[in-house]
Parts: sequence; structure tokens; C-alpha cells
Amino acid sequence: MNLSGVLFFPVTPFDAEGGLAEEVLAEHIRQGLEHGPGGVFAACGTGEFSALSEAEHERVIRVAADVVRGRVPLFAGAGGPLGAALSQARAARAAGADGLLLMPPYLAQGPGHGFRAYVEAVAAELPVIVYQRGSVVLEPEAVVELAGVPGVIGLKDGLGDIDRMQRTVLAVRETYPDFLFFNGLPTAELTMPAYRGIGVELYSSAVFAFAPEIAKAYLNGDERLLTEFYAPLVRLRGKVPGYAVALVKAGVRLRGLDAGPVRPPLVDVTEEHLAELEALIKSGLELTAS
Repeated sequence: MNLSGVLFFPVTPFDAEGGLAEEVLAEHIRQGLEHGPGGVFAACGTGEFSALSEAEHERVIRVAADVVRGRVPLFAGAGGPLGAALSQARAARAAGADGLLLMPPYLAQGPGHGFRAYVEAVAAELPVIVYQRGSVVLEPEAVVELAGVPGVIGLKDGLGDIDRMQRTVLAVRETYPDFLFFNGLPTAELTMPAYRGIGVELYSSAVFAFAPEIAKAYLNGDERLLTEFYAPLVRLRGKVPGYAVALVKAGVRLRGLDAGPVRPPLVDVTEEHLAELEALIKSGLELTAS
């Protein structure tokens, strides 16, 4: 599967009554596609996967598929209890998704072969990228085993352990040279130089969701953005738990699309922090234009 460049993780817009705002979602994805992402990942972490009902999850994927129409690969979030993950996977397949980003199974933990069985069951429905974060912490040997499971095509790393990832990349690519690796840390641009150094080129860009011009300029080599935009954004993100998502949604609103609030347990950005974000976006856009 050809995934390259910046990967687009759209937010999930909600309306004034708290329901899914499908037309806003469609417009959000249309606007993102104009900037040439390498793939669209709908109803994933930035899309508040954990806050969606199964019916809402299916609608998000159908709306995304109707807009994307095969122009780039479309992935859907899936995970949690096995029954829910399988239901999400089947709904995503029926809606036209090309693959899944498989979230951790949350509170239930078993030995390594138990997690492998969980992944195998979901990968039987659609190609899977396993998301390593939270309770899912994999040794290189375990990733080699997963890479041999039919339908498992990649690993997205949300831990940030560069030593572990270097050993994992080396071990997997001995046998599976086409296996995909992704930097899945929040505001991944800040750590991309380190990940590129160990052979991990792909990354999920939260910034692309609200300022694709900035994300593309950084991808094209504008290193000024690293110190003058991304580093301050990471400092702002660290002020409140959950801002990795809430700031993105606030940024979408600041750029003129009413994506609504985040759902609990996340909280919306304060007015003070919103002003900081607005100033950062303005500064970043000025840099890309200079």
C-alpha cells in the first residue's frame, strides 16, 4: 500500500446539539485533500475515536470514503474490546476503507500470544497498522511475529523509545523489508529528525488538520518551523492533558471551519491558550509565505 508524505488525521466535528456534523466533516476532509496528503486516517485518535459510538464511527468512515473516493488510502480507527474492534473493522470494510489503525485493547491485558490473536482476528477483516502506545509495548521479536501475520502491514509508534524502535526496525526489515513504520507521537514533526535517523520516514501530522500549509512547508525542508512553530506548539500542548486533540480541533475552528467542541473527558482550549494558538498559527503561516 502506497503511503507517503504527510498523513492526514481529520478531527470529528460535532454540532451544537453534540451530534456528528457530517457536512462539516466532509468539508474538512475535502479541504485537506487539496493539500495532497499521502493518506487519510478517519475516526482515529485526533478524530476522538474513543468518544464515538459504533454508529457514529461507521458514519465518519462512510463520509470520509464518499469524499476520498480512492484518491489516497483511507484508514479507519478500530480497537478496544475484541467484539467492538471486529464490528468497527467490518463496518469500515463495508464503508470502503482500505485499512485499519488498530488501537490498544485498553484494560484487558494478556501474554504476547494473546495480543497476537487479537491482532490476527481484526487483520482478517482489513489490513492493519498496529498502534504501539499505552498498554501495548512490544519487544522487537514480538513485532517480527506480528509482521508475519497476514494483513498486518505496519507499526505506528506512540511511545517514543528510540532505542527500542531502532532495534525493532532492524529486526523486522531483515525479513520484511516492506513493512511500514510510523512516528505516531503527538506533534510528530518535532521528533521526525530522530525517527528519520533510524529509518522511520512516515508520520502522522496533527498540524496538517488545521494548517496544512505549515505541515507541507516543514516536509519540504523549512527547518525554521521546527524552532519557531513546532517547539512552542509542543510547549502549549503540554499545559493541559488532552490538548494533543483539543488544540487541533481549536485550530480547525480558528481556520474558519466550525468543528464544535471536544467530548469529555477531553476539555476545550481556554481563551488564553486559544490566543496563544492563534498567534502561533499566524506566525507559522507568515514563515511559510516568506
